[in-house]
Order: sequence, then structure tokens, then C-alpha cells
Amino acid sequence: MRLLLVEDDDHVAAALSAVLARHGFDVVHARSGEEALQALLPAETPPFGVVLLDLGLPDQDGYEVCGKIRKRGSTPVIMVTARSDVRSRIHGLNLGADDYVVKPYDTGELIARIHAVIRRPAPGGAPATGDSDLRLGSVRIELPTRQVSVDGSVVQLTRKEFDLLALLAQRPGVVFRREQIISEVWRTSWEGTGRTLEVHVASLRSKLHMPALIETVRGVGYRLVAPAA
Repeated sequence: MRLLLVEDDDHVAAALSAVLARHGFDVVHARSGEEALQALLPAETPPFGVVLLDLGLPDQDGYEVCGKIRKRGSTPVIMVTARSDVRSRIHGLNLGADDYVVKPYDTGELIARIHAVIRRPAPGGAPATGDSDLRLGSVRIELPTRQVSVDGSVVQLTRKEFDLLALLAQRPGVVFRREQIISEVWRTSWEGTGRTLEVHVASLRSKLHMPALIETVRGVGYRLVAPAA
């Protein structure tokens, strides 16, 4: 698989490229946001399977680059940064990032997250108004088009955000254990994904403007509380 590494530090990029190559990735290195965007232009070469995007770039902010990448297509994007606060993570996810890795990180963690975002699990069915729609009060989830709307207004979600919401919507009111969610949405049992789950839940609450839609069951997991019609 081709991987685009966006990193302005040549020493960091060289070391990381060597590790990624040992795990079977064909790495292309871009040193700036502009180089990254040029590399992602349609070409005869195979498309990139994932983008590792450092936020501290010399020519433009990594958040801006992420937004431009997302407008061009659906290539998975993993942000890599030293900014560890939840607000920064939610901002990155709102721009379309699929995951967010905080420096310093373990390379095993990074490889696990890469494999997690490049998998695209299809969420299962659920009680619905038809075979392809889930309706929960003012929230409508269209499974075939992977589109979510609230009161008729479309809400832009990342792949993992959609998968998480669709999973919880299978059984409104039923508690899904954290381990179960991570297994079904991220297709991994890796414990470090738990923090990513928390950030995705927070992002969903924010994007849908429904902080009470997904309830945290302390020590267990999450459940979807169906809003009134």
C-alpha cells in the first residue's frame, strides 16, 4: 500500500519511513503542505491508502491541509502532532481526520492505528423505517450512502464517526461495551484505541449538536439515547 508521509523533519521522516517500509508500506515523503497536496493530485500511479499528516508544517497549518485533502476525496488521514488536548483532537476530526496520534508515540501504536483506519467495516443492520434507513427522532442515518442528517440538514461525518453512530443505532438504549465498540468499529482489540473512541464520541456529540444523544455508562461503555420524534 502507498502511504503519504507529510513531515518537514528529514531525520524523523527517514526513521519512520524505514519502519513503515518494513511493514510493507510504499512511503512517499512530502516536506510541506503544498508538496502533500501536489502528491495527492490524480495521476496514473496507484492512489494513496493513507496519509500521515504532521500538523507543524513550514508553509501552512496542518489543519488547513487536512481540510483541503478531505475536500478532494476520502483518503484516510491520520494527524500526528504534539497537541494532546481533547479540543485539538475534536477540531482535527471535525475537519475530516480519521484518527489523531500524539507525539511521542510508540511505532507499534502508529502501525496499529494505520491498519485500523484503512479497514472499512460495514455496520450491521438495525430497526429502521426501511432496509436502508435508520430514524431516531430527528436523526436520519442512510446506510447505503453513509449519510447522516438532523432535521433534514446533512451532517458531515468521518468514516469512523459514521460507523460508530450506526453501530450504536442498531439497538437504542442498549449499552455497548467499550471493547465491543473498538472490536466492531476499529477491528482491533488494541487497548490504546480507547482514547480514540472517547474523542470520536465527543466529536459526534458536537457535530450533531446533541450532547445527550450518546450516553456514557461509566466503567462499561456507551449507549444511544433515542431523541423524541
